[in-house]
Amino acid sequence: MDREQEALLVGRVARGDRAAFALLVEQHQRPLSSYARRMLSDVSAADDIVQETFLRLWTRAASFNSAAARLTTWLHNIAHNLCVDSFRRNARMEFTDDEARLESVSNGPDGDIEAMESAWRVRRALQALPERQRSALLLCHYQGLSNRDAAKIVEVSVDALESLLARARRRLKEELLSNDES
Repeated sequence: MDREQEALLVGRVARGDRAAFALLVEQHQRPLSSYARRMLSDVSAADDIVQETFLRLWTRAASFNSAAARLTTWLHNIAHNLCVDSFRRNARMEFTDDEARLESVSNGPDGDIEAMESAWRVRRALQALPERQRSALLLCHYQGLSNRDAAKIVEVSVDALESLLARARRRLKEELLSNDES
């Protein structure tokens, strides 16, 4: 869906069109959920963030400016700010044993144990990153946003975002290497 089509749908949402809202939710729910889950490492809290993000789309659609940002950027910005607020309220979240079991089950009985362990180490290392570095890395690498769009969301310049990415990658590598040695 291009920017013009999204702008038309958001305009319809601003006028209370539930069908337009449902189309936008369908298109953006999976990437927003993926982002929030990686940021928070708490499925329930991430689902709350996504729900609140869509509630804000419903209630604030008239404030969306398609000339200033793509809809995905605007929605990720809302989700990002909600995640940061969650961090400030709850401090840093840790992975739970239940999440580890859930991840194992989702890979099935024939899942590759090494791949599961590797994915788990990466998730733990991501969680250890400072919030801004983690967010920059998730937005660019996992969400596929451009550096320009991610910089808008994190509210830094593109150069600052690239610096955050470099530090995040370096720290992630150090964390993974130190885990391999232990």
